[in-house]
Amino acid sequence: MINNNRRHFLKSAGISMAALSSVHIMGAQTSGGINTSKIKAALIGCGGRGTGALKNFHEAAKLLGIEVEVVAVADAFKDKVSKVAKQYNLKPNQVHAGFDAYHKVAESDAEVVLMATPPNFRPIHFAACINAGKHVFVEKPVAVDPPGARKIIEMGEVAKQKGLTVIAGTQRRHDRKYLEASAKIKEGAVGEILGGVISWNMGVLWMNSRKPGMSNAEFLARNWLNFTEMSGDHIVEQHVHQIDVANWYLGRTPKVFIGFGGCARREIAGGNQFDFFSVDMDYGDGVHIHSQCRQIAGCYNRVGEFFRGSEGEITGSRVKGKSVNIEAPQVKHSSGMIQEHVDLLCSIRGKGEPENRAKLVAEATMGAIGGRIAAYTGKVIRWTDLMDNKKSPFYNLTLSPAAISFEKGEVVMPNELPAVPGQEKKWRERG
Repeated sequence: MINNNRRHFLKSAGISMAALSSVHIMGAQTSGGINTSKIKAALIGCGGRGTGALKNFHEAAKLLGIEVEVVAVADAFKDKVSKVAKQYNLKPNQVHAGFDAYHKVAESDAEVVLMATPPNFRPIHFAACINAGKHVFVEKPVAVDPPGARKIIEMGEVAKQKGLTVIAGTQRRHDRKYLEASAKIKEGAVGEILGGVISWNMGVLWMNSRKPGMSNAEFLARNWLNFTEMSGDHIVEQHVHQIDVANWYLGRTPKVFIGFGGCARREIAGGNQFDFFSVDMDYGDGVHIHSQCRQIAGCYNRVGEFFRGSEGEITGSRVKGKSVNIEAPQVKHSSGMIQEHVDLLCSIRGKGEPENRAKLVAEATMGAIGGRIAAYTGKVIRWTDLMDNKKSPFYNLTLSPAAISFEKGEVVMPNELPAVPGQEKKWRERG
């Protein structure tokens, strides 16, 4: 029996009753863990993050006593998909290569699909799998432009109607320490949050040079991290984590974005991203969060969040303020990257309303997109410009080449010069 205090904690910490009740209901079924039945899984995107997600999924299943059968894998490139196929002893008819290979996964008998392709592909892959009735784990961010983020929200509603689980790769929402911090904040440990700073400052991650004979599609897909059209720029691809934490702790999304950024000395083998962003995210009620992110080698690194409250402060998951009573969250693993898959499996195998994080991850993604557009254009960008106002020039702003162009073989290289603030018309198509 879950008491009222437990119910209040779950509401505060952002954990659904369905996820927790599934632990109790299914945990009673076996002595070794949760539900020993086999679950059929598939993977779209066989790069480092995709193979990592599939490993995390297996680790979570092992904790719960669930057997995993990988029934389909897909990637744009045969070399990547072949490595995964060999690792899991897959048959040729379970291995699919090409930019349209995700359709084969949607048509497979997989119950759950893990998605870890470059972000620009995620909206159409997500839609295909939800329409096919699959439970989904989708990596963050979930889009690179406003229409893409809204598509995730739209299909998230379809998932609800179908009773499907959607879990996203925003692992801090599954981390025990962050869950405890969120619960304390909701209980008033720091009073009202008055402002803060969120940061992801580090060096350049990786790059792939263009080799002779590479098509535009292959080069962009293999070097996706360095092109805004593929990744959304690093404010979207990476810094989305801190924006998600800000949304979570504050309980709302930003209202207005004003920012700047630039390309000082980015060392990349092709690409068009900024080196740094500095964005004022106005959450309303006088609350401003300074979003800063940088990818420049040889500089001071800082990744995390700080929030000042009227009666305390929060540094990441550490809360300094009034003593409040909360009940510790129930997690199976200390790593949020594994616990998110535990929550995925518990929701799929549990009873009650399935977990659905589509809207939350889409809103975090949209917040990052709003910050990027503000920095690229030098304009004031409002949340309504991205979500509601169809007359806004930013509402339907779509990056090109679009994901569907890769399937059609119509990929034209984007402008490889970074955006110039103040030249909105020239760069509007870039976002």
